[in-house]
Amino acid sequence: MSEKEKEELEQEEVTTEAAEETVEEEKTEPTAEEKLKEQMEKYMRLFAEYDNFRKRSQREKDMRYGDAVIDAAAAILPIGDNLERALQTEVESEDAKKLKEGVEMVLKQFTETLEKLGVKEIKAEGEQFDPNLHNAVMHIEDETIDDNTVVEDLMKGYIYKDGRVVRHSMVKVAN
Repeated sequence: MSEKEKEELEQEEVTTEAAEETVEEEKTEPTAEEKLKEQMEKYMRLFAEYDNFRKRSQREKDMRYGDAVIDAAAAILPIGDNLERALQTEVESEDAKKLKEGVEMVLKQFTETLEKLGVKEIKAEGEQFDPNLHNAVMHIEDETIDDNTVVEDLMKGYIYKDGRVVRHSMVKVAN
Protein backbone atom coordinates (compact mmCIF):
# COMPACT_ATOMS: atom_id res chain seq x y z
CA MET A 1 0.00 0.00 0.00
CA SER A 2 1.40 3.29 -0.97
CA GLU A 3 1.62 6.31 1.21
CA LYS A 4 -0.97 8.09 -0.83
CA GLU A 5 -3.44 5.29 -0.31
CA LYS A 6 -2.67 5.28 3.44
CA GLU A 7 -3.37 9.00 3.67
CA GLU A 8 -6.64 8.62 1.79
CA LEU A 9 -7.67 5.78 4.09
CA GLU A 10 -6.83 7.84 7.17
CA GLN A 11 -8.77 10.79 5.79
CA GLU A 12 -11.80 8.56 5.21
CA GLU A 13 -11.59 7.32 8.82
CA VAL A 14 -11.31 10.89 10.12
CA THR A 15 -14.26 11.94 7.95
CA THR A 16 -16.32 8.95 9.16
CA GLU A 17 -15.47 9.73 12.82
CA ALA A 18 -16.40 13.39 12.32
CA ALA A 19 -19.71 12.40 10.74
CA GLU A 20 -20.44 10.01 13.66
CA GLU A 21 -19.63 12.77 16.18
CA THR A 22 -21.96 15.15 14.33
CA VAL A 23 -24.77 12.56 14.47
CA GLU A 24 -24.13 12.02 18.20
CA GLU A 25 -24.17 15.77 18.83
CA GLU A 26 -27.48 16.06 17.02
CA LYS A 27 -28.91 13.26 19.14
CA THR A 28 -27.72 14.66 22.44
CA GLU A 29 -28.61 18.27 21.79
CA PRO A 30 -32.18 18.78 20.53
CA THR A 31 -32.88 21.64 18.22
CA ALA A 32 -34.89 24.67 19.26
CA GLU A 33 -37.89 23.32 17.35
CA GLU A 34 -37.75 19.99 19.18
CA LYS A 35 -37.44 21.77 22.54
CA LEU A 36 -40.41 23.97 21.70
CA LYS A 37 -42.46 20.96 20.59
CA GLU A 38 -41.62 19.09 23.81
CA GLN A 39 -42.54 22.10 25.95
CA MET A 40 -45.82 22.54 24.07
CA GLU A 41 -46.70 18.88 24.67
CA LYS A 42 -45.98 19.28 28.39
CA TYR A 43 -48.08 22.44 28.46
CA MET A 44 -50.99 20.77 26.67
CA ARG A 45 -50.88 17.78 29.06
CA LEU A 46 -50.81 20.11 32.06
CA PHE A 47 -53.66 22.18 30.65
CA ALA A 48 -55.76 19.05 30.04
CA GLU A 49 -55.08 17.80 33.58
CA TYR A 50 -56.09 21.17 35.04
CA ASP A 51 -59.25 21.27 32.91
CA ASN A 52 -60.21 17.75 34.08
CA PHE A 53 -59.55 18.74 37.69
CA ARG A 54 -61.72 21.85 37.33
CA LYS A 55 -64.59 19.87 35.80
CA ARG A 56 -64.34 17.12 38.44
CA SER A 57 -64.32 19.73 41.22
CA GLN A 58 -67.43 21.39 39.78
CA ARG A 59 -69.25 18.04 39.54
CA GLU A 60 -68.34 17.23 43.14
CA LYS A 61 -69.52 20.66 44.27
CA ASP A 62 -72.83 20.19 42.45
CA MET A 63 -73.27 16.75 44.02
CA ARG A 64 -72.61 18.14 47.51
CA TYR A 65 -75.13 20.92 46.92
CA GLY A 66 -77.69 18.40 45.66
CA ASP A 67 -77.11 16.18 48.69
CA ALA A 68 -77.67 19.16 50.99
CA VAL A 69 -80.90 20.15 49.21
CA ILE A 70 -82.17 16.58 49.35
CA ASP A 71 -81.38 16.26 53.06
CA ALA A 72 -83.04 19.60 53.87
CA ALA A 73 -86.11 18.86 51.75
CA ALA A 74 -86.51 15.40 53.30
CA ALA A 75 -86.42 17.00 56.75
CA ILE A 76 -89.19 19.52 55.99
CA LEU A 77 -91.51 17.33 53.88
CA PRO A 78 -93.47 16.18 56.96
CA ILE A 79 -94.43 19.82 57.53
CA GLY A 80 -96.00 19.93 54.06
CA ASP A 81 -97.79 16.65 54.77
CA ASN A 82 -99.29 18.14 57.95
CA LEU A 83 -100.41 21.27 56.09
CA GLU A 84 -102.19 19.08 53.51
CA ARG A 85 -103.89 17.10 56.28
CA ALA A 86 -105.02 20.34 57.88
CA LEU A 87 -106.66 21.37 54.61
CA GLN A 88 -108.61 18.10 54.45
CA THR A 89 -110.61 18.94 57.56
CA GLU A 90 -114.13 20.30 57.14
CA VAL A 91 -114.75 23.72 58.63
CA GLU A 92 -117.97 25.66 59.00
CA SER A 93 -117.28 28.77 61.05
CA GLU A 94 -116.08 31.96 59.41
CA ASP A 95 -112.92 32.10 61.55
CA ALA A 96 -112.03 28.52 60.66
CA LYS A 97 -112.49 29.26 56.94
CA LYS A 98 -110.08 32.21 57.21
CA LEU A 99 -107.60 30.03 59.05
CA LYS A 100 -107.93 27.39 56.32
CA GLU A 101 -107.22 30.05 53.66
CA GLY A 102 -104.06 30.99 55.55
CA VAL A 103 -102.97 27.35 55.64
CA GLU A 104 -103.60 27.11 51.86
CA MET A 105 -101.34 30.12 51.28
CA VAL A 106 -98.59 28.64 53.46
CA LEU A 107 -98.84 25.31 51.63
CA LYS A 108 -98.63 27.10 48.26
CA GLN A 109 -95.53 28.97 49.41
CA PHE A 110 -94.05 25.70 50.70
CA THR A 111 -94.49 23.92 47.36
CA GLU A 112 -93.16 26.93 45.40
CA THR A 113 -90.05 26.96 47.58
CA LEU A 114 -89.49 23.26 46.97
CA GLU A 115 -89.82 23.83 43.21
CA LYS A 116 -87.27 26.68 43.35
CA LEU A 117 -84.85 24.25 44.98
CA GLY A 118 -85.44 21.75 42.19
CA VAL A 119 -87.61 19.36 44.24
CA LYS A 120 -90.76 18.25 42.42
CA GLU A 121 -93.66 15.99 43.27
CA ILE A 122 -93.65 12.50 41.77
CA LYS A 123 -96.82 11.90 39.77
CA ALA A 124 -98.09 8.53 40.93
CA GLU A 125 -101.83 8.05 40.56
CA GLY A 126 -102.75 6.37 37.28
CA GLU A 127 -99.11 5.65 36.42
CA GLN A 128 -97.42 2.25 36.14
CA PHE A 129 -95.80 1.15 39.40
CA ASP A 130 -92.07 1.94 39.40
CA PRO A 131 -90.11 0.55 42.38
CA ASN A 132 -87.51 3.28 41.86
CA LEU A 133 -90.12 5.96 42.58
CA HIS A 134 -92.94 4.22 44.45
CA ASN A 135 -93.27 2.21 47.62
CA ALA A 136 -96.27 -0.13 47.43
CA VAL A 137 -97.88 -0.40 50.84
CA MET A 138 -101.25 -1.80 49.72
CA HIS A 139 -102.55 -4.03 46.92
CA ILE A 140 -106.08 -4.35 45.58
CA GLU A 141 -107.64 -6.77 43.15
CA ASP A 142 -109.55 -4.98 40.41
CA GLU A 143 -110.15 -6.46 36.98
CA THR A 144 -111.05 -3.07 35.45
CA ILE A 145 -107.59 -1.63 36.11
CA ASP A 146 -104.38 -2.74 34.39
CA ASP A 147 -101.88 -4.75 36.43
CA ASN A 148 -99.25 -2.78 38.36
CA THR A 149 -101.14 0.50 38.05
CA VAL A 150 -101.03 2.94 40.94
CA VAL A 151 -104.61 3.40 42.16
CA GLU A 152 -104.04 5.81 45.03
CA ASP A 153 -101.20 8.00 46.26
CA LEU A 154 -101.22 7.62 50.04
CA MET A 155 -98.22 9.87 50.68
CA LYS A 156 -96.64 12.10 48.04
CA GLY A 157 -93.15 11.35 46.87
CA TYR A 158 -90.61 13.91 45.70
CA ILE A 159 -87.70 13.85 43.29
CA TYR A 160 -84.71 16.19 42.88
CA LYS A 161 -83.95 17.75 39.49
CA ASP A 162 -81.08 15.35 38.75
CA GLY A 163 -83.39 12.34 39.16
CA ARG A 164 -82.51 11.37 42.71
CA VAL A 165 -85.47 10.46 44.89
CA VAL A 166 -85.99 12.63 47.97
CA ARG A 167 -88.86 10.49 49.23
CA HIS A 168 -90.65 7.56 47.57
CA SER A 169 -94.39 7.83 47.03
CA MET A 170 -96.38 5.48 49.25
CA VAL A 171 -99.00 4.00 46.94
CA LYS A 172 -101.81 1.50 46.57
CA VAL A 173 -101.31 -0.75 43.54
CA ALA A 174 -103.84 -2.81 41.55
CA ASN A 175 -102.97 -6.42 40.74
